[in-house]
Amino acid sequence: MRKPIIVGNWKMNLDLEDARRLIVEIRQGLRDIDERKIDIVVCPAFVHLQSVNFQLPVNIKLGAQDVFWKKGGAYTGEISPDMLKDVGCRYVIIGHSERRQLGETDEMINKKISVLLDRDLFPILCLGETKEEKEKNLG
Repeated sequence: MRKPIIVGNWKMNLDLEDARRLIVEIRQGLRDIDERKIDIVVCPAFVHLQSVNFQLPVNIKLGAQDVFWKKGGAYTGEISPDMLKDVGCRYVIIGHSERRQLGETDEMINKKISVLLDRDLFPILCLGETKEEKEKNLG
């Protein structure tokens, strides 16, 4: 049986000091979690990945909120899988409904999955519906 994964997506919240405080609280709250039974992943904002990673205990893994499917190049504002690996990420959220609302397509998500698997990163594929779809029972 596959281990369950609990993922905390911090989205575009928390400045660095608040992120550090939250990690201290998470460490205290999860210090007895058995990493053989469950994976815990935190996904802070890109700018805080390295700082947060330095504070994480071994039973909490680092994840990113998104990735670009190219390994490098002139893609202003994007982040490559190798950059994420360099700061200690092992997981990456992709296909989030908020990214889809910004125009992310299934084709883009497929490219992201491929590059993540190629670089030995674990994709966390979000499946679901928009708030409007849920309210109209269209999901």
